[in-house]
Amino acid sequence: MNAKRGLQTAPTLSRRAFVKRSLLAGLMAGACLPPARAAGGAVKVRLATLAPKDSSFHQSLKVMAAKWLKAPGGGVELTVYTDGTMGGEADMVRRMRIGQLQAAMLTAHGLAEIDPAVAGLEKMPLVYRTLEEAAHVRERLAPRLQQRFAAKGFHLLGWADAGWVRFLTKRPATRPADFKQFKIFTWAGDKDHIELMQSEGYRAVPLEYTDTLTGLQTGLIDAVPTTPYYALAGQFFTAVPHMVEVDWVPLAGGIVITKKAWDTIPPEGQPVVTQAALEATAEIQTKSRQEGEEAVAAMVKRGLVVHKLSPEDEAEWRKFGEELAPKIRSKMVPADIFDEVQRLLKDYRGAKQ
Repeated sequence: MNAKRGLQTAPTLSRRAFVKRSLLAGLMAGACLPPARAAGGAVKVRLATLAPKDSSFHQSLKVMAAKWLKAPGGGVELTVYTDGTMGGEADMVRRMRIGQLQAAMLTAHGLAEIDPAVAGLEKMPLVYRTLEEAAHVRERLAPRLQQRFAAKGFHLLGWADAGWVRFLTKRPATRPADFKQFKIFTWAGDKDHIELMQSEGYRAVPLEYTDTLTGLQTGLIDAVPTTPYYALAGQFFTAVPHMVEVDWVPLAGGIVITKKAWDTIPPEGQPVVTQAALEATAEIQTKSRQEGEEAVAAMVKRGLVVHKLSPEDEAEWRKFGEELAPKIRSKMVPADIFDEVQRLLKDYRGAKQ
């Protein structure tokens, strides 16, 4: 076979396929490299989050970054990517696994991409009665979750919640059955949640969180579960101006780093990095809860209608939560974690009596 004939008969790639394979090869090569070091010896860490740029979440991360840089042993140089510029939370986890990112600040939804046990902190609707209960359970489960994450190649640095998730809708809705008229935002890729909603007669529309406002504006969705802070920051309330005052689930989350990056940080610097992360998550929790209340007031001034529950409405929501529980156990939340959450809550409430 001559050279010319060989070129003619050899399989060829389209430009699109060539670029895709080249990109994949580059990412795989990058995954084999250890976390880089800056010129001054600092470990370079890239962290992604959905939090808006210059928000209080971002400000807390910047303060954390300044503390990390001063950590003994050369410090850690942290670069923060806000606004979902690195994709949705599932994308962020994938990027950490291949070495494009070393850390992320994720909700429980994103953390569950690493280990489903985290779902016990958030995916149990109407189980938590107060945010103090939610914080208590997180604290008690933290060592267990840390072990599970370590087995998956990740290290948890800190936990927090951003207050209650509430439902915003295009038209008034105060009872669970009212929501069957809506197309409801659901996290893309959360198949178990989608199947559960559909089995209950609800219309789930899977989207990346960064596409929420576009989905609302185009009519793709007309209801969204979110915190008041994000409803204001994302201007969701302009398209869905009704909010029912149901404490659905706490928006839990945390800061996670790959074990590969964590092990690259000198041992003498790790306690400083951990403490700074704990301070950041504590500050995020305090500020976000306060901002949630302020966000409701700000949105009400701009036309949001808040619907308080009657005793009858509240009873229906509680009954709905009880009906969902056995369908969530094992399917969405590992059975052992589900049972442990229930035990911890029972003990906590008993001690408060």
